[in-house]
Amino acid sequence: MQANGRHSAPHPVHTVEGTDAQLHVDVFVPEAPAVLPPILLIHGFASSVELNWVKSGWVPALLRAGRRIICPDLPGHGRSGAPDDMDSYSPGRIRADLLQILIDQGVRPLRDGDPTSGVDIIGYSLGSRLAWEFGATQHELVRKMVLGGPNPQDPLADFDLPAAQRFLADGTPIADESTNELLKMAELIPNNNIFSLLSLIEAVKLEPFDPAEAVPRMPILLVAGEFDMRAARMHTLAELSGCAEQHIIPGRTHNNAVTSREFKDAAIAFLSR
Repeated sequence: MQANGRHSAPHPVHTVEGTDAQLHVDVFVPEAPAVLPPILLIHGFASSVELNWVKSGWVPALLRAGRRIICPDLPGHGRSGAPDDMDSYSPGRIRADLLQILIDQGVRPLRDGDPTSGVDIIGYSLGSRLAWEFGATQHELVRKMVLGGPNPQDPLADFDLPAAQRFLADGTPIADESTNELLKMAELIPNNNIFSLLSLIEAVKLEPFDPAEAVPRMPILLVAGEFDMRAARMHTLAELSGCAEQHIIPGRTHNNAVTSREFKDAAIAFLSR
């Protein structure tokens, strides 16, 4: 079903204020007509549609559940372009690009009596941060959200950007272990533009994440691995939301929770209600 259900949106797929964001979009369509809204998948930092959602089994599982799937690669990631301007990497601009993608894909505002209206969102790590803010500002469009590995603090806030830039310039070792691990992971993944990823980190730092500033009010499922230290304060997001459920996956970490069958089953069940 995966091969039969996939197509890539032609490029350029959309513009925001006349500017092409260079985002590659994959759309997966189930064999039977969908009876629930499409699902927007937002991957994490240094990942991609292929790595975060296809190879991990999410796309086949969601197709089996009868869901249409919209999957963009974030700027500088996967098969998306690597714009030169910093604004293209800001969370606000990315959310605007995601909105335009949904409009281009025919997603309509929520409407009583129409179970296919609106959109559901599944985000992971950085994708959860973007989804939280998107849901808070697009409440008329988003029906439900599943946020994996969520953090009430910005997931990239502690990244030592100057150290990473020095390492790339002249090989100066990076003292911060988390920064070193993230940079190594980013360099190992094919198609990632490492300098664009650093631009994204810089743009994210200029637009800090404050989940209390705008709170999504639709039903939310928060999911994290038992040993995911980055999501240790996930309960803070649940308290802010007031209508969020929490699910802990035994034995999993931030890096491998996304591959869990239990995660997929919980998400599909939640979004099918």
